[in-house]
Amino acid sequence: MINLSDIKDPSFLNDLSIKELEELSGEIRTFLIESLSKTGGHLSSNLGVVELTIALHKVFDSPKDKLIFDVGHQAYTHKILTGRAKDFDTLRMHKGLSGFLKRSESIHDIYEAGHSSTSIAAASGMELSKKFIGNGNKVIPIIGDGALTGGMAFEALNFLGGKVDHQPIIILNDNQMSISENIGFLSNILNDIRSKNSYRKLKSNAKKILPKFLRRFSSKVERGVKGFLTSNTIFNDLGFSYYGPINGHDMKELIKYLEIAKKTNRACVIHVLTEKGKGYKPSEKDTIGSWHGVGPFDIETGVQIAKKELNIHSWSEIIAHYMINYAKNNEKFAIVIPAMIGGSSLNRFKELHPNKIFDVGIAEQLAVTMSSGFAISGVDVFTPIYSTFIQRAYDQVNHDVARQNLKVVFGLDRSGIVGADGETHQGLFDIPLLRHIPNMTIVHPRNPVEAFKLLNYAFKVNTGPLAIRYERGNEYFDFSDGITNEAFDKPEWEIINKGKEVVFLSFGSMLERVKAEVLKQKLDVCIVDAKFIKPLDKDIISYISDLDVPIVIYEESSLLGGFGSAVLEHLVINKMDTSKITLMGIKDEFIEQGSKDLVLKELNLDLTSIIKKIKEVI
Repeated sequence: MINLSDIKDPSFLNDLSIKELEELSGEIRTFLIESLSKTGGHLSSNLGVVELTIALHKVFDSPKDKLIFDVGHQAYTHKILTGRAKDFDTLRMHKGLSGFLKRSESIHDIYEAGHSSTSIAAASGMELSKKFIGNGNKVIPIIGDGALTGGMAFEALNFLGGKVDHQPIIILNDNQMSISENIGFLSNILNDIRSKNSYRKLKSNAKKILPKFLRRFSSKVERGVKGFLTSNTIFNDLGFSYYGPINGHDMKELIKYLEIAKKTNRACVIHVLTEKGKGYKPSEKDTIGSWHGVGPFDIETGVQIAKKELNIHSWSEIIAHYMINYAKNNEKFAIVIPAMIGGSSLNRFKELHPNKIFDVGIAEQLAVTMSSGFAISGVDVFTPIYSTFIQRAYDQVNHDVARQNLKVVFGLDRSGIVGADGETHQGLFDIPLLRHIPNMTIVHPRNPVEAFKLLNYAFKVNTGPLAIRYERGNEYFDFSDGITNEAFDKPEWEIINKGKEVVFLSFGSMLERVKAEVLKQKLDVCIVDAKFIKPLDKDIISYISDLDVPIVIYEESSLLGGFGSAVLEHLVINKMDTSKITLMGIKDEFIEQGSKDLVLKELNLDLTSIIKKIKEVI
């Protein structure tokens, strides 16, 4: 048995037999289940690629050969084989091991990505760079069938397939599922290819039963059977040599085909069939993505350790409840979502209203422009996209929705600090990204009731595009009380605590905490809820400016081009005093992983820092 914590680099694999590699697979799978049951993390995707990752490191020489994992959250076995097993108790923790690839962690982490469908495009640049640097090593992007629905993956396939003088080896990790069930015609194509795997099995079995003197004549029969059972795959048509599909849990078969690909002189695709969640029954049975990313759990029962209190819901669940209610009362309503039904807590919506929700796969651009088509046809449409992913569809939001002033309601899930997923997933840039776009309204509720009123405004009052931001966190709400039909009738802010010594101007759930602490400490603070980030409430800005007291503007977002910048711009343009403004927000930097409370504390943006700043400026 190998002590995983003693592994320094993958070179030790060179001396292991197939049987020993299979035993190592079992040890790593057990290690992952035990480790992630304590720390949480991406479980299913990593359990599915244990043998594949070992085989890749056995056949190729990392880091000289470039292994490029698409997204990177499925690279835990890669981390173990490159000397990081000893750090797994810090996985996704503050200052700990990243849940994704991290170039600063290891020379074996070739490329970082938290968004999917990037690996083949990155591989294109690395492959073509060989002409400039004289490198003859292999470039191997590893991409899932779910990520292959992303447009950039097809763009890169189209580009590389035409480069006959380059030999990237694309590994298609096909587990028939991304975070949730795969959709679209590509999924049907892959199903068709999988079914034709019967040809390979037939060929193998035929050779076993044919007498030796007849086997040399079998090639003619083979060509006939192949012509009947198979046709060129989409990858052959794009210019690649295609191998597969092969069993992604058969070490001997994996190594055989990787060696073939390594020696070929053409760009090729190796189609590997894997089972997501393999080796742990609860994750093997998962069909909706519950075991994609998990918190700590009990291994025996599969029950997550963290227990929810009564009537405590995530913001995603709160918004999803509203959508269920809205769909029940509105026939002309649709949800368009890019591959995140589970992540956005819309599984129940799908059960109740299967004909009103459209999952387009990992394709944010398609989701936004498709939503514009619904809106222009007079259908109310909700498009939930994580804040970090709306960046991928900026042009479509700008050009296809806002320019035509179409009523698309965007749900910016996970806005603000997100915690363990770290810098690729922090929701810090959506305000600077969207607020300069004409016709765009941006809102952020501080509690569920306010969220419902803002959504009612979005669907029943507003006539153009609106983005509602909501956080990764939990709030109290008793749904037996019902969802209000009340709506804000116009974009305006609210003074939620009167005071005369200092103004605290912000939005979101932090307002409730600040108000409670201000009342507790009996501070004389005017607290303003800027629930409409855009447009600004010019009347309240004039009011607080006339108070002639310090104004603290707080946002859990990027300061550059953010909400505070918007207020300052307004003051400057209108020749109003800016000398007493203090901005609190995220500076010009990427924010790494860690619990939200810990990260906010380090950034001096937690509740204690806010109260301290308020006292300083009084």
